[in-house]
Amino acid sequence: MFRDLFQKKKKYATIPSQRWGNDTESTEEQQERPKREIPEGLMNKCSKCGTIHYSKELEKNLKVCPNCGYHMRLNAIDRIMMTVDDGQFTEMDARMESKDPLKFPGYASKLEQQKMNSGLRDAVITGEGLIDGQPAVLAVMSFDFFSGSMGSVVGEKITRAIEHADARKIPMIIFSTSGGARMQESILSLMQMAKTSAALARFQENGGLYVSVITDPTMGGVSASFAMLGDVNIAEPGALFGFAGRIVIEQTIRQKLPDNFQTAEFNMEHGQLDMVIHRKEMKSTLSQLLDFHSGKGGF
Repeated sequence: MFRDLFQKKKKYATIPSQRWGNDTESTEEQQERPKREIPEGLMNKCSKCGTIHYSKELEKNLKVCPNCGYHMRLNAIDRIMMTVDDGQFTEMDARMESKDPLKFPGYASKLEQQKMNSGLRDAVITGEGLIDGQPAVLAVMSFDFFSGSMGSVVGEKITRAIEHADARKIPMIIFSTSGGARMQESILSLMQMAKTSAALARFQENGGLYVSVITDPTMGGVSASFAMLGDVNIAEPGALFGFAGRIVIEQTIRQKLPDNFQTAEFNMEHGQLDMVIHRKEMKSTLSQLLDFHSGKGGF
């Protein structure tokens, strides 16, 4: 239901009708050879192993590379469609957007550009849906809007979603992906860490179930607040998450860090996660958690 709202006009790339390297053709013949057009985006290259796949086949595989298992980034709309039953999702605060509260130079124009590029109003979509027939409130972040950075709108929408889950007495699920706090909103952005954490504390004190799903990457203020406060903390395979980046830490401690530092698997080994779940099993895992919680006298 969301996909149609943000469909972009297809672009086309021109390629030769035959492969290069035919020794029997002269350069002039090659240049005059008829060319054909194929839609841009027909093929997709895995950024980890370099294997090229048909985009439609990748979509069928939930954008997980069949060759190496790399979990490609999803935008918020695709994530919601994969998670809720039949794509049925009631969005909350759909028209909320940032108004450049600090009049940061160039920020207003960048916001407009981000909206055009991503089709979103900000870096999170919130709302209510069913997961295998069980109601839940979802907040789904999208890295393709300002690198998923958390500004005042992100913090406000997530806080309202938590309060809605509390009022409805249903579980809360947040899918996180972020580069951290949005610097163009300065202290207003940093305040969202405390605001969302306080809302979650009230929700959990009232017996609410909060499941945090960490996706690649989740850094900075988001990882230092609501992303790590779940009753159950889950991450996708290979997802990077932490507060400071690898380079900053290495320069600070003057030591070489392990190759898999800050990956989901590394954090799992060191007690920072409860589960690492493949994308194909994510919906069924969430369903089991919701079912278990409802059967134990919670919301």
